[in-house]
Amino acid sequence: MPLANDAIAESAAEARRASQSLSKLSREARDRSLKSAAVAMLLRKDEILSANKKDLESGLTLVKEGRISRPMLDRLKLDAIKLAEISRMVESVASLEDPVGKVLLSIEMDEGLRLYKVTVPFGVVAAIFESRPDVLPQIASLCIKSGNSVILKGGSEAKESNRAIFRVMEESFIEAGLPKGCITLVEGRSAVEALLKLDGQVDLIVPRGGYDFVRYIQCNTRIPVLGHSSGLCHIYVDGSAEPDKAVEICHDARVQYPAACNSMKILLVDSSVSESLLPKIAVRLVESGVVIKGCEKTLEILGRNGIPAKHASEADWSTEYLELVLPTKVVSGVDEAIDHINRYGSKHTDSIISEDTANVRRFLTMVDSSTVMHNASTRFSDGYRYGLGAEVGISTNKVHARGPVGLEGLVTTKYILLGSGQVVSDYVGKCAKPFTHRKIVGSWEKWL
Repeated sequence: MPLANDAIAESAAEARRASQSLSKLSREARDRSLKSAAVAMLLRKDEILSANKKDLESGLTLVKEGRISRPMLDRLKLDAIKLAEISRMVESVASLEDPVGKVLLSIEMDEGLRLYKVTVPFGVVAAIFESRPDVLPQIASLCIKSGNSVILKGGSEAKESNRAIFRVMEESFIEAGLPKGCITLVEGRSAVEALLKLDGQVDLIVPRGGYDFVRYIQCNTRIPVLGHSSGLCHIYVDGSAEPDKAVEICHDARVQYPAACNSMKILLVDSSVSESLLPKIAVRLVESGVVIKGCEKTLEILGRNGIPAKHASEADWSTEYLELVLPTKVVSGVDEAIDHINRYGSKHTDSIISEDTANVRRFLTMVDSSTVMHNASTRFSDGYRYGLGAEVGISTNKVHARGPVGLEGLVTTKYILLGSGQVVSDYVGKCAKPFTHRKIVGSWEKWL
């Protein structure tokens, strides 16, 4: 069961002890626990869906009271199909290559003096996330696979779902031989404040949520934070774009899951095709319930074609709409599109629809985002779709990890130096011995 807020420091200490045990476990033991949890998800689906139903009922009340948005409620929903996807995701993480113990560098500094750089777990990861209950099994699976303990803090709107999924995973892990404390669930608003102060126990914080939420986490802790503050994703329709391709990609990017961080939030259209192509794109979007907020040129073009649109303010270019609203701007070529994205974007995911190789190359090179795309929906920006098994989040940072972050973002490195009695004094001064710095292969363990 979830721990009370006054026991969070104690639970973090237990997670630290568990992380030390996890780091010693074999890949087979960690994989076995994940496979067990994947099976348990399906066997206990009625238990999980019953808990989720309670959250949805409470969520409807919160929507009516204006305390949460409809898109947030939609993120809460689980069903048998979604649960099967979660189970497959957990199992897919188990099948991934072990990220721990990889040798990234191995050199002989001198005869009998060998240096290795290897990957190791962070230790204790704290994941603080909002409404989506599928985030819990994603992050928990990746943490266990990478040898980390994880402290989970979900949103109150998904309390029952999180409890049920946590219970299934914790019991599966313990039965499979993982140490107690390898996975912990904490609750309550004050739990966030407590976690942010545990810089002696927690090694990494992963926040998942809206702009204000993530920025608050980033500004109120000394613990390293891995996350993105918003998903202000753009699609630029170039003058050479194929019309049918542009229409379908833009529709998918905005409509397929409008509340997702990787959905298109801003549409930019080259002026050379704005008269012919913008109305086609707009009609398809409006038919699906999208409200277009356009620049003056956009309003003029759509108005002549009888397509409804509202006026876009300056604030709209930096607003992450999670509902079916789409600020749209006509730009004069790829350079203006790039300038707009680099000025207003959140460095998340941006795409160009174009058949002009030079423009594509310029866009992919010059747009400063964690993922840039050509002729593809921004919705592809996802750890599972990228083959990472799952993701702990999407990072717009430039240090440590960037873009959809899977297992590689949950390990750090350490150097291992194996000597045979060498001292630095022999390598300095007039008669200093030279270093060989010769590349070698194989594991460091064979020399012990």
